[in-house]
Amino acid sequence: MVPNRSQFLPEQQRIVLENGDQIAYQSLVVATGLKLDWEAIPGLKESLGLHGVTSNYRFDLAPYTWKLVQATRKGKAIFTQPPMPIKCAGAPQKAMYLSCDEWKRSNFLKDIDVEFCTAGAALFGVKDYVPALQKYVDSYGINLQFQHNLIAVDGPNQKATFAVTDSNGHTSEVEKSFDMLHVCPPQKAPDVIAKSPLADKVGWVDVSAETLQHKQYGNIYAVGDVANAPNAKTAAAVRKQAPVVAENVLSTLAGKPAMAVYEGYGSCPLTVERGKIVLAEFGYGGKLQPTFPAWLVDGTKPTRLAWFLKEKMLPWLYWDIMLKGKEWLAKPKHLSHRPEPHSAPDACNFEEKK
Repeated sequence: MVPNRSQFLPEQQRIVLENGDQIAYQSLVVATGLKLDWEAIPGLKESLGLHGVTSNYRFDLAPYTWKLVQATRKGKAIFTQPPMPIKCAGAPQKAMYLSCDEWKRSNFLKDIDVEFCTAGAALFGVKDYVPALQKYVDSYGINLQFQHNLIAVDGPNQKATFAVTDSNGHTSEVEKSFDMLHVCPPQKAPDVIAKSPLADKVGWVDVSAETLQHKQYGNIYAVGDVANAPNAKTAAAVRKQAPVVAENVLSTLAGKPAMAVYEGYGSCPLTVERGKIVLAEFGYGGKLQPTFPAWLVDGTKPTRLAWFLKEKMLPWLYWDIMLKGKEWLAKPKHLSHRPEPHSAPDACNFEEKK
C-alpha cells in the first residue's frame, strides 16, 4: 500500500496530495469535514449492526435502526450523545423521539424503558428550545441521564459502560444493560488537519469566528465542520458560511482585508414526532436567528409547517439552490472597520505580517 503523504505547507503556500504531488495556491479554502471516531469507544465498531447496537450516523445502519424499533416490544432502549462538538447536536435526540413516537403509536412505549445518556449537562444547548423538547421527554417517559459519556460497548452481552460525572466533578463508571442501543459516535478533525500547522490545540482549523480567516495564515479560510468557530456543525451553518468565505477570499486575492462576517448561524430541525418539528435556528451565544417570522413558524414550538419545510423544502434548497450558488437568504453582513493587524496579506507573495 502506498503511504498517504497528504499535508499542508502553509509557509510555502502549497498542499501535498496523497500521491505526493504538490499544488501551489494563492488562497486556500479548507473544507474537509470531520471524522466519526468509531474506534474511540472500545467494542463499538465491531458491534454495529449486531446485538441491538446501531447508529444513524452510518447511513447503511438506518434500516437496522428501523428494524430494531419495530422489533422492540419491551425492555430497555438507550440513546447516547458524546461530548461536543458533533454534527447537529439534535440528531441523537431525533432518533430517540421518532422511536418513541412509533412505540407510542403501536402501544408498546409503556413497556419500554427509554434512557437518553448524554455527556452534556443540558437537554439542548440553547435554552429557548428546551421547554418544547422537555414536554416530549415527559410525554414519552424518557429518563434523562446527564453527564453520562459512553466509553465501552459489550455487544454480545448487551452492556454499555458510561463515565458518569457527578455535581462535584467526580467521575465513576456505570454499566447499563440494553435491548437496543443507538450510539452517536465521538467526532474529531481528520488526521491530516489535526497534525497540520493549521490546527488549534485540539485539532480543528484555527480561524476567526467572524471572518473564518485563519488566525496565523491570512490567505487560508475554513468552511464547514472542520473550522473551530463555536457554531453548531450543521449544513445550515455552511449555507451561511460559504458566501462569507467566498467574499473574503476575493478580498484576499485583491489584497484587501476580510470584511464579510459570519454570525454563527446554525439550524437543527428537531423531529419530535412524525409530522412535527421544533425548528431550532440560532447563532453565537445562543441568539435566536429565525428565518421566518414567528407568526408563520415559531421555532420554539413543534409545528407541522416546520415538518413540511424539512421534508419538502430543505432538500430542494440544498441540492438545487445552495449547491448551485443561488442562495438568496444568505447574504453576509460586513464589518464597518477592520483593524490593520488583521489585514489580508498579499495573496501572490504571502508573508506573515508582524
